[in-house]
Amino acid sequence: MELENAPYGRCEDCVYYDIDEEYEEYVCTLSLDEDEMERFMTRKNKGCPYYKFYDEYKSVQKQN
Repeated sequence: MELENAPYGRCEDCVYYDIDEEYEEYVCTLSLDEDEMERFMTRKNKGCPYYKFYDEYKSVQKQN
């Protein structure tokens, strides 16, 4: 489930966008149940309601 150019943010900047080592490509790793997936796939706007910005600098600051 790749969400290119979502108005709420780019997939590349999302915490759920990570490498799938089996397929060796980046994918959305958000785990949705069957009902959530249906709502997500049939929504009218193209934005991802699950987008969450990943700030790598913030996680580095917590390690200090």
